[in-house]
Amino acid sequence: MRLITSLILSLFITSFAQANTSDSKDGVQWRDFNDAAFAEAKRDGKLLILDLEAVWCHWCHVMEAKTYSDPVVKKILKDHYIALKVDQNNRPDLARRYQDFGWPATIFFNADGTELVKRAGYIPPKAMAKLLQAIVDDPTPEQGAPIQEKKTFASSALLTESVKKQLQKSHVDAYDPVYGSLKLGQKFLDRDSVEYDLLLARGGDKQAEKRAIHTLDAAMALIDPVWGGVYQYSTGGKWDYPHFEKIMPSQSGYLRAYALAYRQFGDKKYLQAATKIAGYLETFLMSKDGVFYTSQDADLIQGVHSREYFDLDDKARRARGMPIIDKHQYAQENGWASRAMVSLYQATGNKHYLDIAQRSMRWVEAERAMANGGYRHDKQDKGGPYLGDSVAAAEANLALYQATGDREKLKRARKTVEYIDKTFRYAGEKGAGYAVSYAPDNAIIKPQPHIDENIAVSRLAIRVFHLTGDKQYKETAERAMRYLATEEVATSRLTEAGILLLAYELATDPTHITIVGGKQDKTSQTLYKQALTYPGSYRRIEWWDKSEGAMPNPDVQYPALPKAAAFACANQRCSLPVFDKADIHPMVDALYGVK
Repeated sequence: MRLITSLILSLFITSFAQANTSDSKDGVQWRDFNDAAFAEAKRDGKLLILDLEAVWCHWCHVMEAKTYSDPVVKKILKDHYIALKVDQNNRPDLARRYQDFGWPATIFFNADGTELVKRAGYIPPKAMAKLLQAIVDDPTPEQGAPIQEKKTFASSALLTESVKKQLQKSHVDAYDPVYGSLKLGQKFLDRDSVEYDLLLARGGDKQAEKRAIHTLDAAMALIDPVWGGVYQYSTGGKWDYPHFEKIMPSQSGYLRAYALAYRQFGDKKYLQAATKIAGYLETFLMSKDGVFYTSQDADLIQGVHSREYFDLDDKARRARGMPIIDKHQYAQENGWASRAMVSLYQATGNKHYLDIAQRSMRWVEAERAMANGGYRHDKQDKGGPYLGDSVAAAEANLALYQATGDREKLKRARKTVEYIDKTFRYAGEKGAGYAVSYAPDNAIIKPQPHIDENIAVSRLAIRVFHLTGDKQYKETAERAMRYLATEEVATSRLTEAGILLLAYELATDPTHITIVGGKQDKTSQTLYKQALTYPGSYRRIEWWDKSEGAMPNPDVQYPALPKAAAFACANQRCSLPVFDKADIHPMVDALYGVK
């Protein structure tokens, strides 16, 4: 009876996990992460181990092949543990909770869900056997192992002066003046840091401009010269030792950063970098139907380093085979990729990239949207719903609204922000921020808020507020910011440029450009496309076709004119109209005092 129950409870999340599940005498049966597994552990007096892996991860493959195949390890697991294996891409809540431990992450629990021990990275067989037995002998939580529930938060959405100064100092101090990017052993393009420096550079900060350009130029070393796309990071504190996996957060983030840089500096090397990444996504991480996949493996042969393979040209690579592509189709990854493609469209005016984004989001709306305004992660989710999917989809819809003036996209983004506020509030009405997923009150593992996702929620909501004038969205933005403005949260990482970006946006109106003219009018279309090329990520670009009625936020009254015109508005005043696309950038610069 026990065997039958276990088999029913077991859910295998990847073929990799399935291939390593055994019914043999000494086999370890890997389960999915759910409350039933914890209930079984309580019934049988066992502990639990979570192997949180990634499909694309080299050291995950090594750990599976060596550590979890070791006879001593397998015996201890079978005798004393319920073994859980999860693909982190399939469970965004667990990925966010344990992302600081990298992949593989190994987490030990007792049956009530208390975290006992957490370990990052590959654990050799002997070390794992020793650790497994030590936890059995003394299942006392390590100091700092359990994640503590936050109970008090900042009373205001404004950063205190001391926290603001700490964040500004850490932003500058974290910059590596020799190699660019951050002073970390892993080299990658930190997108928030670059975006914040681009913002400062627009205000005349030459040191910020230097930091941004240095990092953007250095990070090009991670672009695959053969296929395009970016490797996740490089080790050794330099850019010369890449880990070759290509994951969607890197592709979409770098693509958007280089598109922003091209709009700001006009340097074609940034356009080339962006188009190489976009080309990779089209060729390797997109289905024939235009739906984005998730990642490509770092290894040609799983568990074997592939440096020599990635040194080959296209023909030689293909002759040897292709690293596995994870063809899961998630709402979050499609939202990220679509938003990035819209950024490239805005920078270039090339409708091809807009078409890609629109096709992807049509699929998301058809296959992942829920009637209440939220989005599923997969076709059927094993947890959740997850905050990240709804945020990413709403960001993409908002980007499409800004790119096209299609009000239906704004309507969808509004509905999703409302869903987020109702579904993911952390610690109830008296709390702050938004948890990474929804779970019932009696769930074993309580969802926590995450810094990056709360930054994304707040930046999304404040934009929707400015585009609609509806204060409920500003309240959502401020709720997320009160979590982020809590000192121990704001200062918990090496640097937090994302919070500085958000603080600026909450205190400042976005750059506001409006095109007045019919959407079928050629001159109006030309003016709108030119407006989209204006630098900066915090922008309110609108297209008023009078046949559609009043603007979603009719806070500015524009005069009736005989032909299409562009206006810029700031601080309750607007520019005179201009009628030629060449005059739009100078008009906006003059109004905002940009030199």
